[in-house]
Amino acid sequence: MSRIDELIAKHCPEGVHYKRLGEVGQFERGRRITKNDFVDSGVGCIHYGEIYTSYGTFATETRSFVPPELAARLRMASHGDLVIAATGETAEAVCKAVAWLGPEDIAIHDDCYRFEHSLDPLYVSYFFQSSMFRDQKMKYAAGAKVVRVTGENMAKIRIPVPPKEIQREVVRILTTLESLEAELEAELEAEIEARRRQYEHCRDRLLTFGESSA
Repeated sequence: MSRIDELIAKHCPEGVHYKRLGEVGQFERGRRITKNDFVDSGVGCIHYGEIYTSYGTFATETRSFVPPELAARLRMASHGDLVIAATGETAEAVCKAVAWLGPEDIAIHDDCYRFEHSLDPLYVSYFFQSSMFRDQKMKYAAGAKVVRVTGENMAKIRIPVPPKEIQREVVRILTTLESLEAELEAELEAEIEARRRQYEHCRDRLLTFGESSA
């Protein structure tokens, strides 16, 4: 029996309860930020496009900043909130999320929602990567050129809500696997680069001949 099975048998002998996201938290949409608003330092912010290109499961630092006077007029995400890109190019991609684990509040773009909730933040972030979440969100993804999912519809999505101890064990396992995957990818990239350099060296040597004097 796995550690997860043991915890479920101990804490949830009758099974795990499922709840709608709106029952365990609330969604709040961000306010407009343009890239012209970015400054070199100030209050951290997350633009929806950066969630797709620059962030993984969680973040403790932002890549962008806005002036404090602008941040005072924006919507903010706090430690433990999920920041969700509610606009995307495809239904499969939309609703990519990052758990904000930094110490300071950060501003969020108007194509983002923050999800303030009572669950383990990484547990929720991993859930947003799951097929269970994807299959449910597909029913609510709307749009042709730009696909959107509203906070009202995200609130309808059901999530398993085991006790915190089980949530933390799920996070521990998935974080370990994610780290191993990242290490393997780095090793493979280094090996590929080494083989590429070897190929280029051999190619250049094999195609270099002494020129005939005749």
